[in-house]
Amino acid sequence: MIIYHGSDRRIEAPKILEPNRALDFGRGFYTTLNEVQAGGFANKVKDRFHSTEGVVNVYEVDIEQMKADLQYVWFETPDEAWLDFVSDNRNGIATPEHDFAFGPVANDDVFRTFAAYQAGVLSKEETLARLKVKKLYNQLTFKSEKALSYINFITDYKI
Repeated sequence: MIIYHGSDRRIEAPKILEPNRALDFGRGFYTTLNEVQAGGFANKVKDRFHSTEGVVNVYEVDIEQMKADLQYVWFETPDEAWLDFVSDNRNGIATPEHDFAFGPVANDDVFRTFAAYQAGVLSKEETLARLKVKKLYNQLTFKSEKALSYINFITDYKI
């Protein structure tokens, strides 16, 4: 499986860094199956750090081997379990330990809906109904050093 990571630099050996904000799947190295999404994130990183260029890093992973060897959570759609998991992570509530996580991104396009849910304005059912009409990208997050060992760097390119 080919995966992408948007940054402002080449990353041949990914690392798990402490985030500066609460993220959907908690601490980890975030990638996506969507090349366009990675490019958009590379531009955001470039702008955030006032860098001169955005970079899309391209990797290969054997996802079936990872599933066989590691502990993980996998969300195909933004369902109730996903909503609880993302909400807990964004609120700093400990979630079960696992090596990697896959599922939809609660990105900027759905932030208002998600924020309304977290504030108690929307119920789970209302939130999920609104999210189902949004185009949600995916994320594959590597949460342990063991999981990172499955990543093989292929190349990078500037955008």
